[in-house]
Amino acid sequence: MEGAYLKLGFDRLAAFKFVTPAYDPLADPKAVPPTGEEQIPDEVKGWNGKKAVVTGFMLPTRLEKGKAVEFLIMANQMACCFGVVPNMNDWVVVRIPSGVAVTQDVPIPVYGVLKVGAMYENGYMTGIYEMDAERLGDPQN
Repeated sequence: MEGAYLKLGFDRLAAFKFVTPAYDPLADPKAVPPTGEEQIPDEVKGWNGKKAVVTGFMLPTRLEKGKAVEFLIMANQMACCFGVVPNMNDWVVVRIPSGVAVTQDVPIPVYGVLKVGAMYENGYMTGIYEMDAERLGDPQN
């Protein structure tokens, strides 16, 4: 624990195998997509709704007025630099409506409330971790 925050590293977030369930939203638009929830260990599910700090590398996915309002925090930079597709539990989708400066190439701690469970966009699973961020810590050089 770091203060009131559960300290979660990718050594714990990605410590289990998660295979994205096969699903084609175009085949049956009314079908309920599979969550893969049975693959997530109970301990990990227990982190849902808890205040946590996760340290990783920022990959901005949505900018407003030059600030990142949505980004991924990832275990490493391999996915953005070398085209290696990471596992679904190798990133956290972070949202911070106030926006933050884009900080790349150094790991940064992100503080907020963690959500655990399948997330979808346009019928496709986009992740199993999401965080409503409160703030970023100092980059760790």
